[in-house]
Amino acid sequence: MRFKLTLDIDKNLFGDHISLNYQYEGSALIYRILSNSGSDFSYWLHKNGYSDDKRRFKLFTFSRLFVPSYQIKGAYMKILSDTVEWYISFLPEAGTKEFVQGLFKEQVFEMGDRNAKIRFRIVNVETLLPPVFSESMAFDTLSPACIVRQEEDGSEKYIAPTHPEAAEIVKHNLLNKYKAFYGKDNIMNGFPFRLNVLSNPKSSLVTIKQGTPQESKIRGYMCRFELNAPVELMKIMYETGLGSKNSQGFGMSGVYIKKGSSFFIRKTRNPYSRMVQLN
Repeated sequence: MRFKLTLDIDKNLFGDHISLNYQYEGSALIYRILSNSGSDFSYWLHKNGYSDDKRRFKLFTFSRLFVPSYQIKGAYMKILSDTVEWYISFLPEAGTKEFVQGLFKEQVFEMGDRNAKIRFRIVNVETLLPPVFSESMAFDTLSPACIVRQEEDGSEKYIAPTHPEAAEIVKHNLLNKYKAFYGKDNIMNGFPFRLNVLSNPKSSLVTIKQGTPQESKIRGYMCRFELNAPVELMKIMYETGLGSKNSQGFGMSGVYIKKGSSFFIRKTRNPYSRMVQLN
């Protein structure tokens, strides 16, 4: 289930600059808001068939900030507009609409680092209707898609979605999410699966926990792509993101519209984040 958050900006307190590496703060914020809900959170998990497996708790993703007017200054962005939009998505459905709307609305939080941060207030939480899912759909990334190949020495290598091994890695990732959510292996065997990249992938290196001893870097890619998969896996990809590290803000995607032999995005603006209008 997908939501659009409208955020007001209090520029008088901290200013109007934010680091481009804000994804870790966004992830931590979502975890904090969910965890602080106490019994409501426990009830929501129970209603959606969750066990105590924390792995299932991570089946969410979020977009980059959708900023109507901005300036990029080195590693920082100056937000010129008074509001921004932010999209978040959860795989669970039962009770999620009321739970998220009640929990997130009017939340006040800061995002940024010690050099630049902004105070936001969530002024509106809108539930977005899902698309009609089919076995062949086209998408545009709303946050960089991170595809991880496990190396023999245990390390991780970030590969582009055009890499020969990318499709198989994405397929297994979706099957693992299916098992994590439903508690069983996917019963489908030998189904067709294809990942076709429609644009030149744009690399994005994101710093996590910037300026701390735990600092690390994750590489993702912004691109347009077509996916052929069973509807069950298509829905999981849409709700949780393409590839890995989705709960850290990677892989959220918006739907493209196919007309004849061409693909059209509904509305495009904000070239920084390559966001699309989802409603």
